[in-house]
Amino acid sequence: MVASAREKIAEVDTADAVKMVDDPNVVFVDLRDVRERQRSGAIPGSFHCPRGMVEFWVDPDSPYFKDIFAQDKRFVFHCASGWRSALTVATLNEMGFEASHLKDGFTDWVAKGGPIENCP
Repeated sequence: MVASAREKIAEVDTADAVKMVDDPNVVFVDLRDVRERQRSGAIPGSFHCPRGMVEFWVDPDSPYFKDIFAQDKRFVFHCASGWRSALTVATLNEMGFEASHLKDGFTDWVAKGGPIENCP
């Protein structure tokens, strides 16, 4: 399923994503569980959206819609390894929401020295 999703979506390499971290037109969306964020930290300024709620938070017709997803910005979703985010972005694209994902996930972000912030 992940391989099939990756054939249909835009992927961002870690090195390119690190260059985007201070871009005000880019929103990094962290799909990881809150415990993963607390344990490992997060991309500075990233928006936390639990994987189980993403379709509801992105859909403007949903009672759970979050205004951040109405902004005219580039959305880069990520998880730990790029699997959950690949499936998520494929689904969101099918819904008509344009997004990309961090190809190798937060684990690669940390390994390549990307900035991180602590999460409470």
